[in-house]
Amino acid sequence: MLSKEENELLTRVHPGSAMGGLFRRYWIPALLSEEISEPDCPPVRVRLLGEDLVAFRDTQRKIGLLDEHCSHRGTSLFYGRNEECGLRCIYHGWKYDVEGNVLETPAEPAGSQLKNKVHHTAYPCVEAGGMVFAYMGPRDKTPVFPTYAWLGVPQNQIYIAKSLLECNYLQGLDGDCDSSHLNFLHRLFKPDARREFLSYEDQSPEFEIDEMDFGFRVAAIRKMGSDKNYIRISQFVMPFIGCVPVGREIDGKLDGFKAVYQVPADDTNTWRYDFFFKWSRPWSKDDSSKRNFVGPDYKKIRNIRNNYLQDRQAQKTVNFTGIEEFLNQDACVTESMGEIVDRTKEHLGVSDSYIIQVRRFLLKALRDLKTGKEPPGLVYDPSHADFSHIRCDVARLPSNVPWRTLFGEEGRSHKGA
Repeated sequence: MLSKEENELLTRVHPGSAMGGLFRRYWIPALLSEEISEPDCPPVRVRLLGEDLVAFRDTQRKIGLLDEHCSHRGTSLFYGRNEECGLRCIYHGWKYDVEGNVLETPAEPAGSQLKNKVHHTAYPCVEAGGMVFAYMGPRDKTPVFPTYAWLGVPQNQIYIAKSLLECNYLQGLDGDCDSSHLNFLHRLFKPDARREFLSYEDQSPEFEIDEMDFGFRVAAIRKMGSDKNYIRISQFVMPFIGCVPVGREIDGKLDGFKAVYQVPADDTNTWRYDFFFKWSRPWSKDDSSKRNFVGPDYKKIRNIRNNYLQDRQAQKTVNFTGIEEFLNQDACVTESMGEIVDRTKEHLGVSDSYIIQVRRFLLKALRDLKTGKEPPGLVYDPSHADFSHIRCDVARLPSNVPWRTLFGEEGRSHKGA
């Protein structure tokens, strides 16, 4: 379990907090590209790491992410006019570009230099894979944008499910780093070829964990009879990405996987981005049913206020929870813990090995940052920016064949809890 002080350190992300400072050193998702799809479209509100921001796409398609409140008198720029390469406040017409420069103060006398004395808070953005990423840390510490494999896939082979989790980010991240719950929370009571492994008798996988420069790689090993193992390789990527092996297999290899970003809106709300992709083909309508689980504001239709529309009869005959869809099931177990779970009351076991390692890794990153050491996984030299080794997969191997023969030997190994 964690101490009260450790839990506070890990869960508080607002400006001025230790974890908030660590997260601001990484490129993090701010919103989906589709939310500001056209030049000069209406701005949108963004709540990120406890800050109220607005995002807009200007006339030349450049993206701005600005403090929501006008530097003049504090009016919300959400109501502003997005026009002629800038966002203009509706109160007195102050106009800002994507870099936070004040372009015009039309209510001031001719020759006024006020606009040259003010710089509005603005964060640089990069667009990749259908998402807009922002860097909110010190400009002189800006890392190379990480070109993960899933961000380089053609857009029509990508599907992103965005949803609001009404709890702290760490509860969602804990779930992404927990392979043993799959046999229970997501169990179906009928055959499903896509989830064949859930029917294996071994419901208590063994974990072998490798510490990597970016986080962790973990092998969840389930026995298939007496002489064969089923291996699932997952990854934890700093600062809050859980890469999970999902999807169909082609010739014994996964055709893509899923990267889950648990992005803190603030201490008690999280923007969850489930980034699905396929290596082989475009995404079809049949693959994209998850869009139906949120409304236009990305808030879940099934939520804690309506008990996720749990069907008790379906819980007896259809699936383990009586709740439809993986993402709703995940939301139920993480949100029902409370906004910030009291981890001093936990009783962790061997099945929690991965979670324990990730929490320790985050705490160490906080301690190291305090002493001036750079956070893990950041790259500052583009010539050293190779992220291709971060991947997920599955394998069925004879029990005497080590899984690392297929997935590589790098990393420092941890076994068990």
